Amino acid sequence: MTHAPALLFQPSKPRSRMLRVAKRWAMMAGGVFVILLGMLIAPLPGPGGIPVIAVGLMLILKSSFWAKRQFIRAQYARPKWVYPFRRLMRKKPEFAPVFWQQALRAEKVVLKRPRRRLIRARKGLRRHFRKMFR
Repeated sequence: MTHAPALLFQPSKPRSRMLRVAKRWAMMAGGVFVILLGMLIAPLPGPGGIPVIAVGLMLILKSSFWAKRQFIRAQYARPKWVYPFRRLMRKKPEFAPVFWQQALRAEKVVLKRPRRRLIRARKGLRRHFRKMFR
């Protein structure tokens, strides 16, 4: 029995490596583009630019080894700041809890204790739903 040359059946490794490198560079370019878009949106009223910039940073983080090293350093230095980004980068991200947690943190920084409304609103909604489903 004669065998065909082994070279015909082996996948071309340089080509697949080039595709991976091209994909990484494309994701980094896309991340930079999204960050620039977020900077253009940032002066508009509302928090529109911040989430867009965060998405761009996550795209870069997914594709850059240097950015991953910096992210790990930031995790050790400021774990409370980095944790929301880690939650959003999971395979099944939890958007609502992350945004709620960040809203509570922002309210805590900006307003004094008697003027905080989000905590009271959450407790009121909880009471309402408990009464409704009893």
